[in-house]
Amino acid sequence: MNTHLLTFEQFVILIVVGALAGWVAGLIFKRRRFGFLGNMIIGVLGSFLGRWLLALIGFGVYGHLAHFLTAVLGGVTLLWLLSFLPGGRKR
Repeated sequence: MNTHLLTFEQFVILIVVGALAGWVAGLIFKRRRFGFLGNMIIGVLGSFLGRWLLALIGFGVYGHLAHFLTAVLGGVTLLWLLSFLPGGRKR
């Protein structure tokens, strides 16, 4: 059995929580029009970015709420970084 693959249930949870975290990050960063797919991408990428940033300063993420908050933190950070791209503040 390969333990590196997500089950279907884990995949659905990843997508839904990612979309929710991306939506919250968009609200915090004052950008609301990403749609479900955009929110999902921001949330999922934000989750990885947030966990990486917290690991850099020596924090671990344990528990469902901590994972969600980390995804939101990473999503806000990702949106902030994207705002520096040309045309990033015009939305």
